Amino acid sequence: MRPNKYILFLLATLVAFVAFEYYKPKPIDWRPTYQNNDKIPFGTQAMFELLPSLMRQPAVETTRLPAYNLLTETKLPPRSNYIAVCETFAAGEYDTRELLRYVARGNTAFLSAYSFSDTLSRALGFKAEVKNPLKADTTLRSNFVGPALARKGGYNFRHDDGRNFLVVKKPNTAITVLARNARKEAVFLRIPHGKGVFYIHNLPLALTNYYLLAPASSDYMTKALSYLPAQPTYWDEFQKQGRFDEDEQSLLRYIYKQPALSWAYYIGLFGLIIYALFAGKRTQRIIPVMQLPQNTSLEFVKTVGRMYFQQNDHDNVARKKIQYFLADLRERYFLNTQVLNSEFTETLARKSGVPLEETQNLVRMLAQANRAVSLSEFDLLTINATIENFNAAAASKV
Repeated sequence: MRPNKYILFLLATLVAFVAFEYYKPKPIDWRPTYQNNDKIPFGTQAMFELLPSLMRQPAVETTRLPAYNLLTETKLPPRSNYIAVCETFAAGEYDTRELLRYVARGNTAFLSAYSFSDTLSRALGFKAEVKNPLKADTTLRSNFVGPALARKGGYNFRHDDGRNFLVVKKPNTAITVLARNARKEAVFLRIPHGKGVFYIHNLPLALTNYYLLAPASSDYMTKALSYLPAQPTYWDEFQKQGRFDEDEQSLLRYIYKQPALSWAYYIGLFGLIIYALFAGKRTQRIIPVMQLPQNTSLEFVKTVGRMYFQQNDHDNVARKKIQYFLADLRERYFLNTQVLNSEFTETLARKSGVPLEETQNLVRMLAQANRAVSLSEFDLLTINATIENFNAAAASKV
């Protein structure tokens, strides 16, 4: 039987399309992850691989622990460096306290981020400012202040919009400006603390693979880290990847780590399979169960929420969460939520029965989120946890 020429043409077209899709160049991922295992332009694999030679160490240890856990539960050498390169350095109260103690004992912390937690910036006497979006300038150049490190013509990081800079809130202290942009705004600070030093850097994008491998800016990272002493170094990945690796995020991770529990789990699973195969047969016809009509509204909401979360639209989800929460407050306590001031806070605490301090933390977080240009996944999780805790506390007072 002679094959149909139209079918052959269709198959050839399909094969050609599949081959084209498979072999076509993959698009470049321009997401700024700052992760030390990312080879994409705005990852930090190149910097991480160069650190051992710069610090004159056999290796640089990666930590996936919060600063509090690392500095209180880990046996550290007498002197060491702590390096964090991320979009936002979100250190809580306890993390900040232990980090300050760590540096005060004579250690060094190099923190490169566009924004820093309020507890840390207040303690060290600086603030990370962001100019109006209309004043963004991708041609803005930066340079080191010291003549030995300054580059003729400066450095241009064109993927950075040039709106971020640092402000010294305590001008009479020993804070030293190590680098400025063309507007004379500080982007790199040296802040002595106790026996140690904090280095606060406001251009994390300059330390990524793209600019480290570009000839015009390849020496910027080594110059910025030349201030750090050559000693054991810890690289913080908790700020970007969280505490657990993908294989550690399983709910069964504790069972897998315990031999006795692992054997019990596998034996029980095998027994259930044997039972399903041999003892699960019925001798009579199964009577079908008629399911009652279900309200799928909640499932629809969960599905839409997962869709936003999987698309990394954390800012949208967080703002919707805040809107629905404020709407609930208006309906539940008959409050005006247009202005989140001290009067609103005291009224909410009185009507809900939640302690005033906890209510102040909630309202402060909502106000900061409303003022934020963009909210990250960490912000979304923090907002959700704070709202849930408030609702639980309010429910317990009813």
